[in-house]
Amino acid sequence: MRKDLFNLGPVFGYFFRKNDPTRHTNFNLRTMHFINKLSMAMFLVGFLVLLYRWFLR
Repeated sequence: MRKDLFNLGPVFGYFFRKNDPTRHTNFNLRTMHFINKLSMAMFLVGFLVLLYRWFLR
């Protein structure tokens, strides 16, 4: 089994990275990243709800 299969470092790095002043940004890029973060958060909440229902009901 691969050791990096459940490596969550890049996920947390995506959510909590610092702003890089040399990186070019615009409205479309910021909007895309916001939608990506929102969709991942909604997926994690839904997954936690499914786990809660599976284990406690």
